Amino acid sequence: MNWQTASLAMAGLIGGGTAVIHGVLTQRLMVRPIEALMASDRRISGTVRRLIPMLMHFSTIAWLAGGLALVVAACWLGPQARLATGLCVGGLYLYGALGNLWGTRGRHPGWMLMAAAIALIVVGVT
Repeated sequence: MNWQTASLAMAGLIGGGTAVIHGVLTQRLMVRPIEALMASDRRISGTVRRLIPMLMHFSTIAWLAGGLALVVAACWLGPQARLATGLCVGGLYLYGALGNLWGTRGRHPGWMLMAAAIALIVVGVT
């Protein structure tokens, strides 16, 4: 295993780990309170009540799948597939990092972890 492969795999582990923590916190701090509010408001349909939690976890699922894709690319795929995977996942992580930085005004470690994963992706695909 060379340093580029290790870098890409580490980016996947950081991104996947961040996604799991993000999912737990999103469920506990956002989904449950919003579900409680929606349950008390009869104007909100059952369809909307089912969709909101899934939509709030969409980024978590995308980041976790991206982390798994990076690990798979690092271990089993060729250079061109690594580059394509790195570009796709790097774009997802960049959007997440910038959104987190803007939304929390920099007071949250999520953007730093995603930025570290992006840096490792760049090293891993070059």
